[in-house]
Amino acid sequence: MNKNNYVAIMAGGIGSRFWPMSRTNYPKQFLDILNTGKTLIQSTFDRFSKFVPKENIYVVTSQGYQQIVQDQLVDINPENILCEPSRKNTAPCIAYISYKLAQLNPEANLICAPADHIILDEIAFENICLEAFKFTSNIKALVTLGVLPTNPNTGYGYIQYEPMNVGPNVYKVKTFTEKPDKELARTFVKSGDFLWNAGIFVWQIKNIIKAFETFLPEVHEVFDAEKDSFNTINESAAIEKIYPQCVNISIDYGIMEKAHNVYVIPSRFGWSDLGTWASAYETLEKDYLDNAVAGNNVMIIDATKNIIHADNNKLVLIQGLEEYIVVDTKDVLLICKKDKEQEIKEYVAEVKRNKGDKYI
Repeated sequence: MNKNNYVAIMAGGIGSRFWPMSRTNYPKQFLDILNTGKTLIQSTFDRFSKFVPKENIYVVTSQGYQQIVQDQLVDINPENILCEPSRKNTAPCIAYISYKLAQLNPEANLICAPADHIILDEIAFENICLEAFKFTSNIKALVTLGVLPTNPNTGYGYIQYEPMNVGPNVYKVKTFTEKPDKELARTFVKSGDFLWNAGIFVWQIKNIIKAFETFLPEVHEVFDAEKDSFNTINESAAIEKIYPQCVNISIDYGIMEKAHNVYVIPSRFGWSDLGTWASAYETLEKDYLDNAVAGNNVMIIDATKNIIHADNNKLVLIQGLEEYIVVDTKDVLLICKKDKEQEIKEYVAEVKRNKGDKYI
């Protein structure tokens, strides 16, 4: 394994669309949403550890999740768990690991990936990642992995790329488009030159730092001012000082949509960002009535096209429902039409207004 290759697993989100399983104090990346026997972050760590040295895998998470990460990832060096004092989106998160690695290994080549994605074809994923590492080792490039779309999904961002490749399966990015409406998504998929934005990035540390300096100078300045504190006993104090000064912005808005050296690798590796219960429905196996069930003690009578998640020790019987989300936890039962899943965040806000934080 190449000692200059590193991974940053981004694991600070709260996954509110997966409520009531996902809670603020124990969000979806630490749950076994698909009933596989592994949590999402465990699957992500294991996937990367097959081709990146374990000592080079870092997790960037919220301070409140440090112990959960340590408990779930028994092979990670505790010093590789980086804790953010507040949520400031992906740009400050990526800046943290980047400026830290710059002090540790200036030749570092880094993949940044969310903790909660599903990758079904891990061999294809490994090959794509190694292709990306090879490209960014030789070119001053910011690379993103784009997934070949299988349908006009409106829940994903889209990447348009130039027709001529600049390397083996590597193309210059033309445009980024945030989540489109159905008609525009159909146009994108039909054109053949758009990809889903997987939110997985690859670059050399020195090149992403140059991009921060150019496009997010205010973020660069606060991290650069404290760079000598990284990898020392003063790192935590430095981060506490840095984060209140950081703008809340994604790496996509802050850098990727502005930079001119952005490339994409069209990919097919069984990807889902697992952002909603509907995406979990698409990933789970279905019964003969198209129900997706996570739970060993669920009975279904005259019900179809539902997703049901329940504790293995609890008998749950569903009759007559069609296209519903049913999630049963120890203190909350959610029964919601699948086509209303984008409103779950609003329902959570309503619960908070009426019941406080107890069920959030």
